[in-house]
Amino acid sequence: MRDFSIDIYKELLKALQGQGYTFQTFSEYLKKPAERAIMLRHDVDDRKLHSLEFARIQHSMGIVGTYYFRMVPESFDERVIREIEELGHEIGYHYEDMDFAKGNPEKAIALFDEHLGKLREVAEISTICMHGSPRSKYDNKDVWNHYDYKSYEIIGEPYFDLDFEEVFYLTDTGRRWDGHKVSVRDKVHQHFDLNFHGTKEIIETLNSGKMPNRIMFNFHPQRWTNYYSLWLREKYIQRIKNMIKYFVILLR
Repeated sequence: MRDFSIDIYKELLKALQGQGYTFQTFSEYLKKPAERAIMLRHDVDDRKLHSLEFARIQHSMGIVGTYYFRMVPESFDERVIREIEELGHEIGYHYEDMDFAKGNPEKAIALFDEHLGKLREVAEISTICMHGSPRSKYDNKDVWNHYDYKSYEIIGEPYFDLDFEEVFYLTDTGRRWDGHKVSVRDKVHQHFDLNFHGTKEIIETLNSGKMPNRIMFNFHPQRWTNYYSLWLREKYIQRIKNMIKYFVILLR
């Protein structure tokens, strides 16, 4: 079974269900965290129909997740957003306004206000999450050095509002689960002595009952597919991207 395929993704969900976790959206967790909680976060960066496939799979299994949409054509699609919300999932804004504004916080907050309003015309929005914009020199989170997202009726942003001493964070950034060395901004300070490279390792550890009680997974659904040609293309393109990001990190 190939990693980053839909088949192994389903096996991961089954393993999580088998350990008795409660699946919560990010906003649900912030309001009332379960003792054993799983948050499935999805950064819809590209190939939005892959995210819709994820949402349908989860719905068929009685699982909920959170989907963060960018304001670019590769991500923003009213039909897709509405269907995912109708399936019971949470929709959020995957903001990158400091990048759009070339680091100008006044322009960035004006764009944030505009984009959030546009997304709220389609779905209910109560949480946001930054887009890493790895090729940009601007950190999108920096807009909050000047403004407060809670003044926009936003209750949470994962990089600010999760305690990563209590929540184990796993991200498929770099098309691997140990991609911190090739991640420009999708990083947190981990407090768990666990490290994984492939999805199969996560499944095995879940089945052994050795995973933490609270976990946030961050998926980029465009990387996951059963179609071999697309799977192979994504694999080798991501290798090139990882090399570029590694040197970007060294230069910075």
